[in-house]
Amino acid sequence: MLAVEVRAVEKRYGRGREAPGNQYVRALAGITLEIARGEFFGLLGPNGAGKTTLISALGGLAIPDAGSLAVMGHDVRADYREARRCVGIVPQEIVFDPFFTVRETLEIQSGYFGLRRNGAWIDELLEKLALTGKARANMRSLSGGMKRRVMVAQALVHRPPVIVLDEPTAGVDVELRQTLWTFVRSLNAAGHTILLTTHYLEEAQQLCSRIAMMKEGRIVALDSTASLLSAFSERVLRVKLDGGDLPAPIAAGARRDDAGWWRIPVQGAASVEDVLARLREAGVSIDSLEVAEPELEEVFVKIMRHEAVAESVR
Repeated sequence: MLAVEVRAVEKRYGRGREAPGNQYVRALAGITLEIARGEFFGLLGPNGAGKTTLISALGGLAIPDAGSLAVMGHDVRADYREARRCVGIVPQEIVFDPFFTVRETLEIQSGYFGLRRNGAWIDELLEKLALTGKARANMRSLSGGMKRRVMVAQALVHRPPVIVLDEPTAGVDVELRQTLWTFVRSLNAAGHTILLTTHYLEEAQQLCSRIAMMKEGRIVALDSTASLLSAFSERVLRVKLDGGDLPAPIAAGARRDDAGWWRIPVQGAASVEDVLARLREAGVSIDSLEVAEPELEEVFVKIMRHEAVAESVR
């Protein structure tokens, strides 16, 4: 059984047909996606790519114009009660009721799912998310970061097997990020499926075993993180020169960044040694150097640029 199954899902906003002059937005253009149970899956894309629309459809908050979605085998529309029990969504926007304390908020959320004796799990959530000291505090008195922690706890209060995190660390401090990712990793290790959207690509690279990239309502790349890095990125030797110029054969394949570092593609340790030897032979003096591993940000930029070029050709 798949944790998440999306089949040919389309979603349009606005009235009328897709024609010049009509106010018409195609948010999802026939998305098909499968996420296995226990995966830590990343969904990446620029603003307006359709990520939040897809998540809203998965949670039953947006009704697709075509296609189907299922969570743990339960159709989101035909079997919506069970589908919603199986998923916990942390939305991008901070939403809270100003009239209740943190603990009351989690108790009320438990009641939505018919959970009457959920105190022990609520206590554990408060502890794991460093909220124990704020349990009796009114929601409106909390900082933005604390409110976001409560939203994470709300999404997990019914112990869903699938957890969707929509930009969970946007605008929060380093402490919350570390606390959240430690907890989420433990949930994933315990068998929970995680679906993450984030603009912090280093987080996706570290956390996600598989990644889909979206643009204009379509999936434009889908593979394991390792395969994407291997196919679209490269290991580079970064050097900052103290004197001299790069030899022409090396300079031909290198590029210089805004900070003055030269990025020289290398294949491995032997290649690094060869480049350094050739620099010494050319009398080049090196101020600083480091070997940079492939980065998901580079992959993302290349794929989005390729899609932009493809669109302009059509």
